[in-house]
Amino acid sequence: MSKKYWVPAIERADLILREISKHPNELRLIDLSKRLEINKSSLYSLLNTLETLGWIIKTTKDSYNLGPTLGTFNSMYLSQFNLIQSFYKEAQEAVSNIQEHIQLGTLEGNDVVYLGKVEAKTRVQLVTEPGMRFPAYASAVGKVQLINHTVEEIEDLFPVKTWDKKTEFTTSNIEELCSKVSLAKTKGYAVENQESALGFHCVAAPIYNFEKQIIAGISFTMPTNSWEDKFEAAKEEIIKLAANLSKLAGYQEVSKEAAIL
Repeated sequence: MSKKYWVPAIERADLILREISKHPNELRLIDLSKRLEINKSSLYSLLNTLETLGWIIKTTKDSYNLGPTLGTFNSMYLSQFNLIQSFYKEAQEAVSNIQEHIQLGTLEGNDVVYLGKVEAKTRVQLVTEPGMRFPAYASAVGKVQLINHTVEEIEDLFPVKTWDKKTEFTTSNIEELCSKVSLAKTKGYAVENQESALGFHCVAAPIYNFEKQIIAGISFTMPTNSWEDKFEAAKEEIIKLAANLSKLAGYQEVSKEAAIL
């Protein structure tokens, strides 16, 4: 985006709010001045204005927290957020870059319900359509939504002893599923190799909301003859797209520094 009409004061206010959000109730004026390299005189005026507007609040220890005005804005934004509309808008670029299909699905019980699909201009067509259900254990978009479940929760979701195998490669027992889910949690994405249909592969990433809960998953689907060449690029694109949609849903990733503190 061009900075031709950029307003430096608003940019500094944004930096202040972002820093306070990462370190609530910790940073004083002098701390913010050092971190953001803003002189104390200018910073004082900015903090005073933000406090007056209710964007931040000052504690008894002279540190700062985000204020109630931002909470109001957040609630108003989230009430307007539509995941499916955002998916169709945001997924176009990723599909154009990889030239493979992307699907959006949400976990409902032990099934994935497909919510949307953006198709690439290829001869390969997907049989799944929005509204269709598919076993979560046999799909990458299903497995990736299980990564925050405990083993006990996964066992409760899949109590049956005999699983419907879509192909010879379909996950067929709870131990295998838990192993694949654990690997997906470690990597941050899930992979499915010919489990849902022979000759097709998927890579999926989770979408989080403002409560840090997984609300859906998105996946690239492609034929075997494209998988080896496109996997790495598709993986990066799907992770980036999931992060963008999570951000639009209000998710804020905790920084490593903040997590340590």
